[in-house]
Amino acid sequence: MDKVAIVILNWNGARMLNQYLPSVLNYSHSEAAVYVADNASTDNSLDLLHDKFPECRVITLDRNWGFAEGYNQALRQIDAEYYVLLNSDIEVTHHWLTPLVELMDVHPEIAACQPKLLSMADRDSFEYAGASGGYLDRYGYPFCRGRIFQTVERDNGQYDYATEILWATGAALMIRSKDYWDCGGLDGRFFAHNEEIDLCWRLRIRGRKVYCIPESQVYHVGGGTLPKSNPMKTFLNFRNNLTMLYKCLPDDELRHVMCWRWLLDYVAAWQMLLLGHSWGDFCAVFRARRAFARWRKDFADDRRRIQASRVDRKIPEQRSFSVLWQYYVRGRKTFDALP
Repeated sequence: MDKVAIVILNWNGARMLNQYLPSVLNYSHSEAAVYVADNASTDNSLDLLHDKFPECRVITLDRNWGFAEGYNQALRQIDAEYYVLLNSDIEVTHHWLTPLVELMDVHPEIAACQPKLLSMADRDSFEYAGASGGYLDRYGYPFCRGRIFQTVERDNGQYDYATEILWATGAALMIRSKDYWDCGGLDGRFFAHNEEIDLCWRLRIRGRKVYCIPESQVYHVGGGTLPKSNPMKTFLNFRNNLTMLYKCLPDDELRHVMCWRWLLDYVAAWQMLLLGHSWGDFCAVFRARRAFARWRKDFADDRRRIQASRVDRKIPEQRSFSVLWQYYVRGRKTFDALP
């Protein structure tokens, strides 16, 4: 059994592996086993791993399972105390793993954690997909220490303290294997996007804790699979976010939040069109809402199980305000300006 297993899920990412896998092996190999789980790539990823990185353990999956189920399929084949889910476009730093492992060893109540995520393009700024730890507002909109919507802050050390968060980024997520499987792992039906938020929210509902440890830092390219304006990404984000809300919101909030989201989602679609996004992005919001309506019933049992596992009715890291109101009306663009 490995103490720590770093698992990089790959699909046609030979270029990213060639560029960033060396940092993972150089700065992690003595502390962890490094795996690449290949989602049936059609490029030269497997040849590259065999020829250039023979010390890396390779798991070959039979088809492209997507991000969420791809990890489930791979992690079932790995025996480790801690998993680290790591994107292929991450550059790690010297001793990045040590603070994360030390935290988990000392605090058994913590199920998962993340390092500080900085941008590869601007190394003095946070990276969009997780920054220094994630939260949700009352209507299910995610934001981070260091990033609210499209406003990404420079890292001036303002969030250089460990803190409890609602969700840790899937780009660099350490999680106890026991907690991962106790709460069912990533929801493979999501395919990609919002799956790590859903997983961490379910952990928090069960009374487990999630932390950001800025003493550890990594650099992330971001957008390596889909660009931000891609209609498929828009579809997955809206569909999966609504599904996550249906699964995880307590009974006395569900109807109120879903009514507001019906309005806010259509406002967002028209805003995309008016601000010059593609027609495909506009249509993707409508398709996402229809898709959610069609498959909502498939998650009824999940919702019952999740609500039955609830330890605390209110989770502080799910904020009670609307981040839309704070950002667009009150002009509060940074995390430390929020209520």
